[in-house]
Amino acid sequence: MKDRWRKYGISADSSHHVYQGRPAYKPRFQEVLKFREPGLAPVLAGCGAYHATPDGLPAYERRYIRTFGFYDGRAAVHSEDGWFHVLPDGAPLYVERYAWCGNFQEGRCSVRLPGGGYFHVGSDGAPAYGERYRYAGDFKDGRAAVQREDGKFTHIDASGDLVHGRWFQDLDVFHKRYARARDLNGWHHVDAVGEPLYGERFRNVEPFYNGQARVERFDGSLAVVDESGRTLLELRRPPQSNLERLSGDMVGLWRTQTIHAAEALGVFERLPASAEEIERLVQLGRSVGIRLMRALMELGLVRRDAGGVFHPTDRGALLTRSHPFSLADAARHWGKESYESWSGIVRSLQTGESGFERLNGKNFFDWMEDRPADLQAYHSAMAAYARHDYGDLADSVDFTAHDSVLDAGGGTGELVFALLRSCPDLKATVMDRVEVVRGAEPPADLEGRCRFAAGDLFQEWPVTSDAVIMARVLHDWPDRDALRILRRAREAMPTGSTLYVIEMVLDDTAGGGGLLDLNMLVMTEGAERTEEQFRRILAQAGFGLIDVTATGSVSSVITAKAL
Repeated sequence: MKDRWRKYGISADSSHHVYQGRPAYKPRFQEVLKFREPGLAPVLAGCGAYHATPDGLPAYERRYIRTFGFYDGRAAVHSEDGWFHVLPDGAPLYVERYAWCGNFQEGRCSVRLPGGGYFHVGSDGAPAYGERYRYAGDFKDGRAAVQREDGKFTHIDASGDLVHGRWFQDLDVFHKRYARARDLNGWHHVDAVGEPLYGERFRNVEPFYNGQARVERFDGSLAVVDESGRTLLELRRPPQSNLERLSGDMVGLWRTQTIHAAEALGVFERLPASAEEIERLVQLGRSVGIRLMRALMELGLVRRDAGGVFHPTDRGALLTRSHPFSLADAARHWGKESYESWSGIVRSLQTGESGFERLNGKNFFDWMEDRPADLQAYHSAMAAYARHDYGDLADSVDFTAHDSVLDAGGGTGELVFALLRSCPDLKATVMDRVEVVRGAEPPADLEGRCRFAAGDLFQEWPVTSDAVIMARVLHDWPDRDALRILRRAREAMPTGSTLYVIEMVLDDTAGGGGLLDLNMLVMTEGAERTEEQFRRILAQAGFGLIDVTATGSVSSVITAKAL
């Protein structure tokens, strides 16, 4: 029978194909895959990989490292000199060799260049367009999801043109008119022009099937929703009731103060140790050691071995001072200055005034000026966050257009250090208060490319630049003071210069960042802001907002031009 191969199955050990429960041919292989049109199957033998006919015979002479199934009459193969596609007679479809090839779908196939970079080739093997991406998926219904260098995803058509121009944190191909998409707030579904079908966001969503989709909420519950996001059926209750979840939120202070106490006592610097040893080493009360260690174990910060000895987990290790991303000083800040200030949150909400300033008689930054140890601890904590959050900043924004940059309010320089290491031809100046930059020096590998300058953000700046960065500076201040800082920045920048404001951008539709916004009110009378609020305050200072680019961290880069 001519098309008998269409009914072939694969043997239990994957060494051959079977037909009606019997071997379809005599040869045996190390591995076989399914037969596909035009009646060829990928096989792996001792002599290498190739495609076999329904009789188990080679379809051509050449051998490869791996072979894959035919799609649209073309099959991907992996050879010693790279990946490419072959025709049914084994002839290469083109001369190029890639680091990887996908399968053809709808006349397009995703390939990856040896140095990185994905794109699609057409049926003849020629590039379908000129753009290169960090990742490119298969085509379905004339569209494919692609990822650009900053990590964002969008859809393109067969010619490489943007379908809707909307960019997401993650994105799937279209299925029955809709695609799964993830923004900073979670997963949802979008239509053909990238518009959300509904307002709610989920931990995960499945594609729609006959107008319905299964979703997982952030509380762990499962449900079936329709195309408007309306819940049709509850599949699983949340692991915790609303009462349990709210109760857990209300005792968040237990977590903060337990971590603060453990850091203040130096517990993590003494590990590994038993509870009894911890009691002796940090001078705890009798039989209290096990109680503290049990709480740290509940928080996932320590683990206990079979001998009763406690060890830090990967998370707990962040509380040791030797860790490159140490949060030991951050634990002190959140457990002491911040905690004390938050006790006045009700009054701050009623008056709009800083709880910290009311408690201490000075604003946060003036208060630290007189306390060198607190100042050092605070900037050590901020440096740890900066090392974590700004390491990939150069991947989100192209700073190579500038010869030098000024980081205004740049603290101890961690952002600039990361930026200079990513941009070898760039130079930088870090400007901050005199007590912050006193004695500050760039690391040895950046000597000659980075300098520190003392300057007050509210006074005339001692440095001018055609590229200025302000990272998490404006959120420390209310609008009136943020505007003063921006006007000083405008004075220090020629017309046409570029300002990069790195801040969280609030989204009022979801609520993300709301707690941090309250913290800024309590600590400094500052605020997180929406894109429209940034646009307005920048305009008042003489800047035009150009773009907002979300980075891989909690922040976005707001690019503005000096007008």
